[in-house]
Amino acid sequence: MNDAVTFAAAVDQSMFCRDAELGYRRSLTDFSAPLLLDDSYRLAHLPLVAPEHPRVIARREGKFYEMGRHPRVFSLVLPVHDAALQTSAAFRALEEELRTAPFADKIAWEILPKRRDKLHATVCGSLGIEEPPAIAQATRDALAQIEPFAVELRGLFSGNVNRGRLYLAVYPEKRDGANMLQAVQGAFGRPPGDLWLVGLYNLRDDLDAAETAALADIVARWWDQPLLRLDVTALQVMSAGDDLVFDGAVEETLSLGA
Repeated sequence: MNDAVTFAAAVDQSMFCRDAELGYRRSLTDFSAPLLLDDSYRLAHLPLVAPEHPRVIARREGKFYEMGRHPRVFSLVLPVHDAALQTSAAFRALEEELRTAPFADKIAWEILPKRRDKLHATVCGSLGIEEPPAIAQATRDALAQIEPFAVELRGLFSGNVNRGRLYLAVYPEKRDGANMLQAVQGAFGRPPGDLWLVGLYNLRDDLDAAETAALADIVARWWDQPLLRLDVTALQVMSAGDDLVFDGAVEETLSLGA
């Protein structure tokens, strides 16, 4: 296993940030109406999973997407290894439930193998476009002051942006009152975020009312369920020319701690 992220030792769940401190509840899909793929998804994701779909947005003025592709973007990410997920009985149970859900045939299962070694949660997006970012020594020094920390993956999550993508939610450790992923963002001079998502599944079409209700039920029942705990010892600078990182590449690994 890549030493950037390893299994965490069993820890008290109270060490992780709570929902009240994060943005997941606020950002949840409104399931009161049938789930329709939103414009951001139809522009950035749908062309990659269902290019012949009549609601694909091939391009839009002022956006840099062209059938889901864009100039190479460099971001700081928290890597999540598929091999680790597959050792989790809870995760396997969640995925089996999705495979038998009423909307299962609308999930683009065929893309999962293409993304297996590229799963991640973005911590600082768009550090550079086309050219790799120059990471200041002050940033590297700040990262060296952040000791490795734990995160817990929970889910399933469906948001109110990129509606059509399904995620696992990342709950970071809270240490001495500090959200540790926000501490990493601070090292890069970024404002503190409050949600970090591991994109896993993509829909190929809208959901009808019954399918939406089934998804809402899965989201509700799995909301607080821990799927995997990880020790984060390093983060990665990853580059990609599309939002599903089909052509993603790790440009640099940045270790935490002295």
